[in-house]
Formats: sequence, structure tokens, C-alpha cells
Amino acid sequence: MRAWLLTLVACAVCALPRAAGAEDRHAVLIFGAAGGEKYERQYAEWEKRFVTILQQRFAFPPEGITTLSSVSDEPQRLGSRDNVRRVLGDLRRTARPADVIFLVLVGHGNVDTEGAKFNLVGPDMDVSEWKSLVHGLPGRVVFVNGSAASFPFLEELSGPQRIVITATDSTAQRFDTMFPGLMIDALEDPATDIDRNGRVSLWELFAQTSQAVKRHYEQNGQLATERALVDDNSDGQGQEAGAPGHDGALARSTYFDPNPAANTDDPALAALLTRQRELEEQAEALKLRKSSMPVDEWNTEFERLMVELARVSKAIRSGS
Repeated sequence: MRAWLLTLVACAVCALPRAAGAEDRHAVLIFGAAGGEKYERQYAEWEKRFVTILQQRFAFPPEGITTLSSVSDEPQRLGSRDNVRRVLGDLRRTARPADVIFLVLVGHGNVDTEGAKFNLVGPDMDVSEWKSLVHGLPGRVVFVNGSAASFPFLEELSGPQRIVITATDSTAQRFDTMFPGLMIDALEDPATDIDRNGRVSLWELFAQTSQAVKRHYEQNGQLATERALVDDNSDGQGQEAGAPGHDGALARSTYFDPNPAANTDDPALAALLTRQRELEEQAEALKLRKSSMPVDEWNTEFERLMVELARVSKAIRSGS
């Protein structure tokens, strides 16, 4: 039975868009114009912490992390328009369809008559230019804009296999945001692994950071001037972490940790691990459709997924 199942799953995985063990993770951390010594120091600290967390907790290889800084003695490392275009251009040529790209913007943002912008060292880039650069990136793209007035980026950058997070939910929210620093805190916090599966998903990070932002304003007796949104179903709408809606399936199945399939030399086991991940993604997407499907149809499909997931999981345990 197990040999038959291994063969069946291995054949099925051959037809999937992501090959087992073929996923690379890329992180591009862009720190824009600081606008003063206070922010220069803060951004430098955040950059150091962010890189350390990615390498030490989530096993990102050094070559998989690119940082552009608000201040640097090396012109090619500054968070400038030219460097952003160069770095993303390189990724368009080298990244593969199976890869995951984390693109994080930390800095100041604004909205004027020309649209929403992220402030860079030198000329800024508006949302339409960011859209054109991100559009050509292969693989699954996670785009996080932690700046003020970031809301317009949600609609413009929404698309298939893309997760967009903004620190604000309207253009009226133009004050400096707490989101970036609290997001880094959440990446360090073991409690961010909410489901205790030993991995941290993008949804868990989004939910934990959103709760920390809310708690910050409540504890300081202030009216919240930011509410983060996530969009991962291509509709450009977005939703808050605790709100009902149809976003979240892709974010729940996108992890900072390496794909377990990449850590084995056994092709059959790698195929099973990849199939397990695909089934988990399908189950998360189905959960979000429960209210819009006939009850019997939803139960039948959910049962089918759970039965296959149980079989694949059992085969993985038997092979470990």
C-alpha cells in the first residue's frame, strides 16, 4: 500500500507547478529615506535585527537576503530608485516560478496629486512604478509596505500568487506607523507560531503584528491611526486580521521557514512533503469558501481533502 501511495503522489507532484525541493526564498529589505538622525538610528537597528532573524531563526542563506539602506557608505546599497530597479531587475532574471520573494518596504510614505509614493533616497517611486517592477517577478511574491499612506499599494499590486500587506487601510492614515518595528518583534517572538506547528506563516506574522499595533494604541490611550490589511486572493480589497472575508489562504500557507521538502535527499519523501503542503493550501482556501458553498458540497470536498491529507501524512511518518 505504501509503495503504491508513494508512486501515486510522486506522479501527482510531477504535474504541480512547484517541484519538490526546488523552492528558493529571497528577501529584499528596502529602507527608504530616513529624514533625520532619529530615524537613521532606528532603521539601522531594524535592518540589523531583521537580517539576523532571517538568517538565524529562519535559515535564510546570506545570498538570499538583499538590503538597501537609508544611509550607507556604499552607493549600491542605498535605498534609491536606481538600486531598487536594479535589484528587482536581477530577481526577474534569476528567480524561478517555484520561488518565494519577500519584498519589505520600511520608511515614510505619502499621497499627493500624483498618487501614493514610498520615499526613497533621492527621487521617490509612486505606486504605478512599483506595480510595473513587481509585475514581472516570478514565483510567489510577498509585498509588505509598512509606511504611512500605504493603502493604495494594496489595490494596485494585487494579483495571482501575490500577497500584499499594507500598514494602513486608507489614504487618510498619514502618520508614522508602528507596524514595521512590531513586525520585527513578532518575527522574534516564539508565540507568533500560533498553531504550534514549528513554523511561522505570513498570516501568523500579520495577525500577531496587527494585534500588537492595536494593543500599542490602547495601552497609550490613543486613537489608532493605522490598521493593517492583507490581500492574497487577487481582488484588491484586503481585510484586517480579525475580520471575516476571503483573504488569508495563501498567507496561511506561505512560510518564512524553508520548505521541509528541501531538507531531504529522498525523492519520494520530498514528493509527499510537497503534496502535503498543496493539500494544506487547498484546505485553507476551502475553509474561506464555506459560507458561499452548499453545505453538502463543502462537506464532501473537505472530507476528500482530509482523507488524502491523512494518508499522505501517515506515509510521511512511516518514511521518517
